[in-house]
Amino acid sequence: MADAKHDVVIVTPIYAPSLQRLDELFTLHRLWDVKDRAAFYAPLASKVRAIGSSGHAGADAAMMDALPKTEIITCFGVGYYAIDIAAAKARRIAVTNTPDVLTDDVADLALGLLIDVARRISRGDRFVRAGGWLKGSLEFGTALKGKKVGIVGLGRIGHATAKRAEAFGMEILYHGRRPQPEVGYRYYPDLIGLARDCDFLVLTLPGGPETRNLVTADVLAALGPQGMLINVARGSTVDEPALVAALKSGAIGGAALDVFADEPRVPAELMGMDNVVLQPHVGSATHGTRGAMGQLVIDNLLAHFAGKPLLTRVA
Repeated sequence: MADAKHDVVIVTPIYAPSLQRLDELFTLHRLWDVKDRAAFYAPLASKVRAIGSSGHAGADAAMMDALPKTEIITCFGVGYYAIDIAAAKARRIAVTNTPDVLTDDVADLALGLLIDVARRISRGDRFVRAGGWLKGSLEFGTALKGKKVGIVGLGRIGHATAKRAEAFGMEILYHGRRPQPEVGYRYYPDLIGLARDCDFLVLTLPGGPETRNLVTADVLAALGPQGMLINVARGSTVDEPALVAALKSGAIGGAALDVFADEPRVPAELMGMDNVVLQPHVGSATHGTRGAMGQLVIDNLLAHFAGKPLLTRVA
């Protein structure tokens, strides 16, 4: 029951109104400002039963051992790769995430980034502001209709992105762990083959060890000098030095990136490239979606402490 004011450790800041509501329902212990974690954990070891984190901040085995009464870890985000699921399972700790509620916003941004890099929207904005139009015309962009979009990871966000791209008259191709015959799109078991055949390679797959550096120099070479990469997944899915090199050499035509390997640090070379669109990991960053994500965190905690089934338990 929320009235019991259960102790909850929050690993990283989340959406402010949701954090405020959590403060009202539980006794929160904020980890992100702590310098001495051992001293922080010591008085909480016997009373904290829940941890709130995110897909980026995660929760490792050492944290679980330091808080041995933990029964549930709630993840503010759909990706939970930074949470040690095996360690949680071994300790019988439930893990939840916040799927579905952010699907549309991330897919919207994926299409927005694709349109931006293809039609040079951000580039055109900078061009006008710098007075370039007074001296000449902006270089032409790339039309969308009839182009091929290769989606890597045809999950919820991948499906939503595909539907948006179809509305622009684009053909959908995809790569994933297995074919999905029901969708009617062309499946590629080989990522290099997909990259070779598409105009835009869109990453909507999960992060984590299994997908680390999945997009290699060879994949980028296959994408080709007219091809463009859009990443709304995780920065870890791309060999970032190889991407920088491919953009510098003209091996690919452009990139639109919401995520990076070492956020918030972005390679300086990318910042000076006019064929690159950069965003500060804002795929789900709308008030409506972040509020819905926070509510799922709250609802899963309330369900757990009330002995009810969890809403979005990770399988």
